[in-house]
Amino acid sequence: MNAARNALQIVYLLLLILVVGTLGYHFIEGWSLFDSLYMTVITLATVGYGETHPLTTYGRIFTMFLILGGMGIILYGISELTQFIVQGGISGILRRRKMERIVKKISHHYILCGAGKNGHYVLEELVRTKRKVVVVEKDPQKVQKLLDRGIPAIEGDASNDAVLRAAGIDLAIGLVTTLPEDKDNLFVVITARGMNQKLRIVAKVDDIEVREKFFRSGADSAVSAPYIGGLRMASEMIRPDATSFLDTMLRDDSALRVEEVKVGATTHYRDKPLKKCDALLDSGVVLVSMRKSAEKRFVFNPPQSAMLEKDDMLVVIGNPEQLAGLKAKLSR
Repeated sequence: MNAARNALQIVYLLLLILVVGTLGYHFIEGWSLFDSLYMTVITLATVGYGETHPLTTYGRIFTMFLILGGMGIILYGISELTQFIVQGGISGILRRRKMERIVKKISHHYILCGAGKNGHYVLEELVRTKRKVVVVEKDPQKVQKLLDRGIPAIEGDASNDAVLRAAGIDLAIGLVTTLPEDKDNLFVVITARGMNQKLRIVAKVDDIEVREKFFRSGADSAVSAPYIGGLRMASEMIRPDATSFLDTMLRDDSALRVEEVKVGATTHYRDKPLKKCDALLDSGVVLVSMRKSAEKRFVFNPPQSAMLEKDDMLVVIGNPEQLAGLKAKLSR
């Protein structure tokens, strides 16, 4: 974006010097506009064709200033172009174009709005658990770093309809907004909900008192970083070993994860008891809880006689490979 703005500035300056030169010769020497433009071009290009018409003293003085001003702009443009090429600007543009084509083909993905302090950790977890993610970020340097890692990223304002559409919001299954200000996150929630009613939306909230506004605006969950931080500090004090275990689960790429698995409509194990679900028994995962599709409450350590029905939700613990295998058999 900065490169594009610099290029536009150079073009505007060149057009300005052409207009100034043309009007200057027209009014000083009384030439036609075409002759004045021609004289301006050959003067700035320093091709040495000679004067279009004999110049007066005032015309020669004007020509000297025109050469100094015009050559300064031209040299500035050349230096910017050189810097753009040396710093990989062209390859960056090509990479962005390629990434835009990739994003257009993505579906069932997550959109992360903001790659700042909180967004960084959200992104790393999504990447570690092999989720498809597209990042929306204003900072061009952060966008470039993401693209260098091969992570699809869109530069722009996350509350803008066109930007969210470019991130594939119509085909996304979830959106997380972690912008610095609550008002910005709230506006993203309103915009995203209006564009995709089925989208699951999670928003960062600093002021715990405004959480209800997020829910009323369409957020499925509003997470307060100070609140979570306070609970974490209390946990470090009263249950340090349990906290260390959970930390290991989150920090290690190959470690365990608490995950949810939904029972699909066409799975072979539908309408069968848990004890007959060899996909679950042989997967190596630990079944923690189960929520029936018609209920809101979870049943901890469900009995083996519990029947698996469409849209039932299982909460399990396992490594990413085990979880992926179980989902492939149960969630189809």
